[in-house]
Amino acid sequence: MATRWRNSVTWRWVVNICRFILGATFVFSGFVKAVDPLGTSYKIQDYLTAFGLSELVPDMVPIALSVALAVLEFGVGVHLMLGIKRRATTRLALLIMIVMTPLTLYLALTNPISDCGCFGDALVLTNWQTFGKNVVLLICAIVVFITPWNMVRFLTKKMEWTLSNYSVVFAFALAVYCLATLPIIDFRPYRIGNNIREGMVIPEGAKPTVFDTRFVMEKDGVKQTFTIDNYPDSTWTFISAETVVVEKGYEPPIHDFVMEEMETGDDITDDVLDDPGYTFLLVMHRTEEANEGNIDLINELYEYSKEHEYKFYALSSSSAEAIELWRDRTGAEYPFCIMDDITLKTIVRSNPGLVLIREGMILNKWCDSQIPDEFKLTAPLEELTLGQTKEVNDLKTLGWVCVWFLVPLALIVLIDRIFNKKNNNKNNNKLIKRSMRKKIVAGNWKMNMNLQEGVALAKELNEALAADKPNCDVVICTPFIHLATVAQFLNQDVIGLGAENCADKVKGAYTGEVSAEMVKSTGAQYVILGHSERREYYKETPEILKEKVLLALANGLKVIFCIGESLAEREANQQNEVVKAELEGSVFNLSAAEFANIIIAYEPIWAIGTGKTATAEQAEEIHAYIRGCVAEKYGAEVADNTSILYGGSCKASNAPELFAKPDIDGGLIGGASLKCTDFKGIIDAWKK
Repeated sequence: MATRWRNSVTWRWVVNICRFILGATFVFSGFVKAVDPLGTSYKIQDYLTAFGLSELVPDMVPIALSVALAVLEFGVGVHLMLGIKRRATTRLALLIMIVMTPLTLYLALTNPISDCGCFGDALVLTNWQTFGKNVVLLICAIVVFITPWNMVRFLTKKMEWTLSNYSVVFAFALAVYCLATLPIIDFRPYRIGNNIREGMVIPEGAKPTVFDTRFVMEKDGVKQTFTIDNYPDSTWTFISAETVVVEKGYEPPIHDFVMEEMETGDDITDDVLDDPGYTFLLVMHRTEEANEGNIDLINELYEYSKEHEYKFYALSSSSAEAIELWRDRTGAEYPFCIMDDITLKTIVRSNPGLVLIREGMILNKWCDSQIPDEFKLTAPLEELTLGQTKEVNDLKTLGWVCVWFLVPLALIVLIDRIFNKKNNNKNNNKLIKRSMRKKIVAGNWKMNMNLQEGVALAKELNEALAADKPNCDVVICTPFIHLATVAQFLNQDVIGLGAENCADKVKGAYTGEVSAEMVKSTGAQYVILGHSERREYYKETPEILKEKVLLALANGLKVIFCIGESLAEREANQQNEVVKAELEGSVFNLSAAEFANIIIAYEPIWAIGTGKTATAEQAEEIHAYIRGCVAEKYGAEVADNTSILYGGSCKASNAPELFAKPDIDGGLIGGASLKCTDFKGIIDAWKK
């Protein structure tokens, strides 16, 4: 019942809908983090501060984590969207959501920070909204984790590694570029083209949030906090400043842009925002952390602003002592204003960064490595395009990002499709030359007979068939311990040798497992995969079987792949849906060239070892349906050359009737293969 449910069309739709919801969210979250890695690092620093860990973590750790998070989320999202490495990806996605969901519940309950920052400034959610979102994503992650093989794949497996690396490299390159310059898309209220004054407007009738700027000052070794109303005299030394919420109300996009002259403490915000001339704002949220690599350029820009009578202010949240040290080191003569640290980090993601405004309008921004030099400042700003509002088009920028990601991606997919089409054509040409599909009788010994008994039976079969040549291919599939020894006694021109199973891993610490390479090294040519007993007793899923099939083919083994329905599924008339789902889940991902090495064994589970046998008509009907599924996937010629065996209590007495049907190409024999006379009786059915 569970197998039928997990392979149903409805469930596959549910899995793929959840997969795209989860994938799209991860892609979006990773993208906004890659666009603004400094913003993410600030949020990580907020987390560290809230949990009392900020002093223990080096400054570079939050930046490194922000880039790593962007790459991880974007990569997982792309993997989910395209169906790359489905088992590993769904496990990783579930692990992420298992960690994040309780964490966001804790944040919602304790509220140490107001916004978790999962979508940066692109989409600000409350902590409770974030928790609700994560609950939905956790459910989606659980759904895709249960049956990852139901996720539709858009690329062949061999292209997965290339595309996996490509998505990671792309996200990393984007994050590093935005870290070295400025975010290519600015989601903050201080974006180019916005007017600071307009961003501070409160709608009529709305109750404003009351903010207060607190100043930490020091005198005679004693630190004290002041407000603008009781700002002390010059005998006090400025330490730091921050803006706090006194009373919650409507918050305009810009609510904490306040410029206080360092020397006098005067508020010059209105003077600056109302000035019809140009004003350069040199933003250094902490002078002690600012990059000094372009100091000469900044000083030259200050001289340029004085020459043309433009205003120039440096904005910082550092102490007066730290600012004086900056002046001593750099020779800075420009005036400083004190502003809230968070506000400064929001205005421009660079330390230092430069902003050009006019009547409160933000005309342009530069990171410290892109500050305009003498070659660009060749005339007054009024005469330069530099003095005009820089054109910003987020849709155009996003379009270019998509081009840089999707064009190489499309080329990869195109090359993949062309390559596979050529392989398919080559394979089809070879198939045309074959006169007919092979007739096969394969014995599955299962867990029977010790080594000596197995060798004795192999010798007896070898002698019997050497004396009386069969009219079909004969294969015996033995337990692992028999393979190497039995191979020494078989004439493999007459009897092929196969294993009953192989591992879904190449090699490693997997005690008790036997790899496809090991099977091949014994001299075996075949391997049985997907047997109903393996599916039921050892919970082998379609995804596990897919890996086994690929490894078996990679090691030159022919695969006898078993499919079939249970009694309940047969009685519900769902046998067609079941066998098609099993094919789609494990072998229909193969190219036509790879599929040429697949032998299908239809085994009605209700007829294995029970003595019950499907009638010849029942068997033919579903064999024909299976061949039709192969034709639908690979074409008629591939289907016509695919051997499909019957595997349900086939005996010498019913084999001739079964084998006479046009779509039954032989049998996968269980108990009747353990005695030479019984097995040969079935083989001889091809002579009747």
